[in-house]
Amino acid sequence: MFITNLTIFSEEGIIEKGFIEIDGEKIKRVGQMADLPASDKDEVINFDDSYSLIPGMIDLHIHGASGADVMDATPEALETMTKVLPKEGTTSFLATTMTKTKEDIENAISNIADFIPKQNVGSAEILGAHLEGPFLSPKRAGAQHPDNIINPDVELFKKWQSLSGENIRLVTLAPEEPGGLELTAHLKNTGVVASIGHSDAVYDEVKAAIEAGATHATHLFNGMRGIHHREPGVAGAVLLHDEVKCEMIVDGIHIAPKMVKFAYKNKGSEGSILVTDAMRAKCLGAGMYDLGGQEVIVNEERAVLKDGTLAGSILKLNDAVRNMMKFTDCSLQDITEMTAVNPAKQINMFDRKGSIKAGKDADLVIVNDQLEVIMTFCRGKLAYSNQEGY
Repeated sequence: MFITNLTIFSEEGIIEKGFIEIDGEKIKRVGQMADLPASDKDEVINFDDSYSLIPGMIDLHIHGASGADVMDATPEALETMTKVLPKEGTTSFLATTMTKTKEDIENAISNIADFIPKQNVGSAEILGAHLEGPFLSPKRAGAQHPDNIINPDVELFKKWQSLSGENIRLVTLAPEEPGGLELTAHLKNTGVVASIGHSDAVYDEVKAAIEAGATHATHLFNGMRGIHHREPGVAGAVLLHDEVKCEMIVDGIHIAPKMVKFAYKNKGSEGSILVTDAMRAKCLGAGMYDLGGQEVIVNEERAVLKDGTLAGSILKLNDAVRNMMKFTDCSLQDITEMTAVNPAKQINMFDRKGSIKAGKDADLVIVNDQLEVIMTFCRGKLAYSNQEGY
């Protein structure tokens, strides 16, 4: 199959009036229309250069969508998520847990382990699990249930990693808590991303965590000690260290637009990752929902606990893209770095995900000049289209 005549944001650079050839689940060739081979046997989807082809987006932090939640611990919940996410251009993601009981977490990660080998081509692919908690600071619990927060524990994590089929790829933890640096070092040594989040650490404690191997920050500014002119806190520390990539929930609510711009001026596209942190209410209407065992009130814009604490989001990743470009004046090329390249590299999957290049998975998104998702391909198969006839 060929997709032709559009602007392609490839790993090698932007190709005007380009084509891409898909063979099965993989990208076979990327080039300019002048080099397009002629054949009557191939399927050709033709656009024009007002359309852009970008790498499929990877959401490293998402709890649920369309009524489903990772903590439901059912294959049906994960299946729902994989089917609905291509509509927003997400082609793969980390199924993200919440701070609940050990039994609940074990059920969720065992379910992920069972689901991954059986998942279908043509839906968003679960690349592993993001363990958000329970190794957090009670002072920065946010919407994580404080009763289930425990100290970082290497032996417990080893048990959970085994239950997951070695599929836990990212762990959010508070490194200042007892055992935090030990777990951070263990994660680093076993190829798992250690992420600083839900943390009340001061600058020196964050610096120690980075030296121990932390390379990621969970939902920047949210659930962490903020910036003060006499103490940079978690937010200031991760903005100052190039070793750390920062997640941002760019819905205009979790971070004020001017603070998104401030963070972007510090981290740039190379240090930023767009995530949704979405919960089950995404794609549904206003109402009462559950998140990690707590009631969440959802209106058209936000999800909050009864006390007003933000509780995840209902953000779609393509809306985060539009917001990021509006708030920072970044380019679509920058967006591909923040939604595909950086996430794939963080979880050590850039060999097959995160960019448009021959030999990689054909995870592709076609957008128009309004950045609306027109088509999404997951591993070479059309997963979403708003075009008649497809």
